[in-house]
Amino acid sequence: MQRSLLSFAVFLLVFSLVVGGIHYYLWFRLVRSAELAQPWRRVLGWALVGFALSVPVGLLVSARAPRPVGRVVAAVAYGWVGLAVLLFFVLVSMEVVRLGARAVTALQHRPFDEARRVFLSRVLAGAAGVLGVGLAGVGLASALGMVAVKPVQVRLRKLPGAMSGFRIVQLTDIHVGPTIGREWLEGIVDQVNALSPDLVAITGDLVDGTVIALREHVAPLGRLKAKHGVFFVTGNHEYYSGADEWIEELTRLGVRVLRNERVSIGEGEASFDLAGVDDWKAGSFRGHGPDLKRALEGRDPAREVVLLAHQPKQVVQAAAMGVGLQLSGHTHGGQIFPWGYFVRLDQPHVQGLEQHGETQIYVSRGTGYWGPPMRVGAPPEITLVELVGGDAARA
Repeated sequence: MQRSLLSFAVFLLVFSLVVGGIHYYLWFRLVRSAELAQPWRRVLGWALVGFALSVPVGLLVSARAPRPVGRVVAAVAYGWVGLAVLLFFVLVSMEVVRLGARAVTALQHRPFDEARRVFLSRVLAGAAGVLGVGLAGVGLASALGMVAVKPVQVRLRKLPGAMSGFRIVQLTDIHVGPTIGREWLEGIVDQVNALSPDLVAITGDLVDGTVIALREHVAPLGRLKAKHGVFFVTGNHEYYSGADEWIEELTRLGVRVLRNERVSIGEGEASFDLAGVDDWKAGSFRGHGPDLKRALEGRDPAREVVLLAHQPKQVVQAAAMGVGLQLSGHTHGGQIFPWGYFVRLDQPHVQGLEQHGETQIYVSRGTGYWGPPMRVGAPPEITLVELVGGDAARA
């Protein structure tokens, strides 16, 4: 209990510092440096204070209010977060222009004129505002529009030739919650069923909320159709939302939850192993935790194995244990550029098909979104993975 309270206190402190720091920087560059006249300076200053406070207040209200109200509040709060992040990155990139202007002035051996400084600050503030709002609009359209199907072909040496052409639809990071609900998920299910996949793999972070709050919104998953079934592994967000309850609910919907175990897909020699492990961080929850050794124990090493693991960093162990392909999510491809570069500090792979030793890993950018309903430079996807085996894979 004390550990949980300490962790929450640390999170709250870091969260406050980050939110406060970003909003202070926005005020400094958009208001103070531009030396706006009154009453604009006062109005915009207090507006930024209000927006900063709307983030924690909005998230608390959206979690407790009736869904119709909470959805609107969450959309406003998260929407502002997305715009604030975009404005922050745009303004930071414009510091190069400021440094360049000062360098030119220094080379000319003359003082930096105050009037020129204010003019430059106003131009940059205006440009940042236009560019930030424009990018936010593009991001909204990307996140809320039709999710594209992304075909990916993966060659696996151990896959029997008879299984070549096997199609897996991967869904990940859907994040059904405050702003994503039943209607949107029904559209995704219709798209998946239209592909007539051999297997559907959901690689975690399906929900942001409890079973009681979101049961009806996740119900469309019960309509998913695939010849060899629908499979699921937990992501970190399931553990914030009641993992055991969600595992039970998904099982009720006909989704097979793989918890450090594997199943055979296909018949006889025309088959491969499908394994799934708990999320990387699940070990802090009683009765949970990734255990790839247990999942692969006793398997025939001559058989191909496809692993479902939420976080890309789990590929390190997968490669050491002879996994042919790992399907992951978690990163969202960065979701809002240039956040993907920071994701690389935590994950060895961020998006797309890559090689890790002898193991291939495909990291999906995700089907939904988390937090801001925006995607900039990282569009959502429904991944259609086609496995190629036999002589074609060895060629």
